[in-house]
Amino acid sequence: MDEIDQFELLETKIDSLVSHVSALKREKESLAEKVGRQEERIADLTKEIEALKASRERARQKIVHLLDKIDRLGIP
Repeated sequence: MDEIDQFELLETKIDSLVSHVSALKREKESLAEKVGRQEERIADLTKEIEALKASRERARQKIVHLLDKIDRLGIP
């Protein structure tokens, strides 16, 4: 193999490597966007869960209060 063939082979391999690195960078950016969207979704769902827990606690307190009222009436 002469020197020119070796340079052409090296150039081909470098071009291939550059192309591969570029594809990996695009994939990384795409995955980072997906992770960001999923983190936002998790935050939204966490807020929703907390709101539901608070609502459930208010309902529980209301029931306890109503049961206390019934108890004070002396109804068995």
